[in-house]
Amino acid sequence: MKLTLDWRKGARENAEAHYLLSKELAKKAEGARKAIEETKKEIAAVSKEKERADAEASAAPEMKRKKEWFEKYRWFYTSGKRLVVAGRDAKQNDLLVSKVMADGDLFFHADIQGAPATILQDGKNASTQEKNEAAQFAASHSSAWKIGAAGVDVYAVGKSQLSKHVQGGHVGAGGFAIEGEREWFRSTALGLAVGAKDGIAIVLPIVHIEASSLPYSIFPGAKEKGAAAKELGRAIPASPDEVLLALPSGKFAIKRRI
Repeated sequence: MKLTLDWRKGARENAEAHYLLSKELAKKAEGARKAIEETKKEIAAVSKEKERADAEASAAPEMKRKKEWFEKYRWFYTSGKRLVVAGRDAKQNDLLVSKVMADGDLFFHADIQGAPATILQDGKNASTQEKNEAAQFAASHSSAWKIGAAGVDVYAVGKSQLSKHVQGGHVGAGGFAIEGEREWFRSTALGLAVGAKDGIAIVLPIVHIEASSLPYSIFPGAKEKGAAAKELGRAIPASPDEVLLALPSGKFAIKRRI
């Protein structure tokens, strides 16, 4: 250790000067130590805040996408890009006809007790292929699926042919009186193709031109609906709850298409 002495001062004065210098250096060292400790605390606080923010970000629920109005019904787009919507219950059947159906649309219904009102928008200008798609969708969501039928007759009529009134009374919720001639789709087979796009379950009638691009087919079978929804949800993949809403009522046989 080197000491610098002032030759103009005596030994006592030099000793006092070095003593004062050592105290000043000790004070600076203590200040530096405190500054280092404060910096460490600030770094630790910033790190802790980042960890908390990361944890909140990972735990935060995903933003739910905004659903289209027709997604509260059963729905699909035909190969000609026309929307088809079908009621889930009697109330929706009535709403579809009274609030959604236009004069140029077609109303499809399976010829069986317990079937949804199925509307093909701009159906009067639709191709035969599109009408067959709508008919199969209507058939597959009818009670024919629940009883395990292979097929069922389906008919189509215009809005002007539908009425809630019959002679001597009023048709109940979800039902309609039909007037005039019907366009028939005899022995329409039951069957749907299932897949997903961006996590959204997609269900198409098997006769749909784009059905071959979906990985699974479903038919009336022995598997319970809940189990079928879970299996398809894992395989597609999509939310099992969303798949459950898209499936008909009844039991299922699942076949892989691709």
